[in-house]
Amino acid sequence: MEAVEKIRATGRRKNAIAVVELIPGKGEFTVNDRQRNAYFLRETERLIVLQPFKITNTLDKFDVRAKVTGGGVTGQAGAVKHGISRALASIDTAFKTTLRRNGFLTRDPRAKERKKYGQKGARKRFQWTKR
Repeated sequence: MEAVEKIRATGRRKNAIAVVELIPGKGEFTVNDRQRNAYFLRETERLIVLQPFKITNTLDKFDVRAKVTGGGVTGQAGAVKHGISRALASIDTAFKTTLRRNGFLTRDPRAKERKKYGQKGARKRFQWTKR
């Protein structure tokens, strides 16, 4: 792992887009100029954003600054995770293989299906009555 100044990467999940900057440091984590624990209130979201660091054993080696727009909080957590994974992959090829093997570099394609006309929702139909 060579000396790195600042790595910037973009992560996406559902309708959320995260621009993540990794800076060598001691593990400070800010999302939209707020601390990670103040922005992501649920424990699952806090764990999701730290997964790439735990899998590459770089938890206290980088400071993270993320700007997130769009989507809900869970989608934003997934977008930050994707952005961190992409940034780590560009730092070291060993990280890239580990992250790829665990599926962190693949953008999750699942999104909300659109509502169709003549139906109640995306899949649900209006109730059929005989009389």
